[in-house]
Amino acid sequence: MTVPAVTAPGYSGAVSSPTDETEPARILLVDDRPENLLALEDILSSLGQTLVRAGSGEEALKALLSDDFAVILLDVQLPGMDGFETAAHIKRRERTRDIPIIFLTAINREPQHAFRGYAAGAVDYLAKPFDPWVLRAKVAVFVELYRKNRQLRDNADLLAQQVSGLRDPEVVEDVARHLDAVERHLDVDQAGDLDVEELTAAVAALRARVDSLRSP
Repeated sequence: MTVPAVTAPGYSGAVSSPTDETEPARILLVDDRPENLLALEDILSSLGQTLVRAGSGEEALKALLSDDFAVILLDVQLPGMDGFETAAHIKRRERTRDIPIIFLTAINREPQHAFRGYAAGAVDYLAKPFDPWVLRAKVAVFVELYRKNRQLRDNADLLAQQVSGLRDPEVVEDVARHLDAVERHLDVDQAGDLDVEELTAAVAALRARVDSLRSP
């Protein structure tokens, strides 16, 4: 399937995959070889997300300055700043430190190199050639986590706005307690530790309290 290219300043480009009613998440693909980027796009295009290409670690960091991403696929061997160094920069930034990173490598399959990847903050370390189905499934999991996290944050922000005009101290304290429960869950690392069921329950409790305040 042929997909249109989308140009963007600061990095190599982006490919928009087929979309549905949900706003697509961005997936950052970092590799210095165009043929590898095309192969990744072919594997991931069926997920219906926006695939952003970067040809170096520096281009990846520029892309991360302006956009939010669900997951990063990062080649270990890059010219100049390699994948490990790029990951270290990503994890040092508050804006990007929770984005899951999957390392891809054609060499260094020994356990110590995989350990270095995990130590740099990766959630997975795949050796090439990898199974396209496995890679697609792993990426799909992180896209779904990103969507749920974003939706729950939006819900929490909306509920906070709805109760911002309340002035009764006891009511404010009660609503604040429910909101604190939501925010505690939102502080959990997005890379896989998010308990979606508990967070959903906390949002539901906050919604129920707000609805009770509306009752005559």
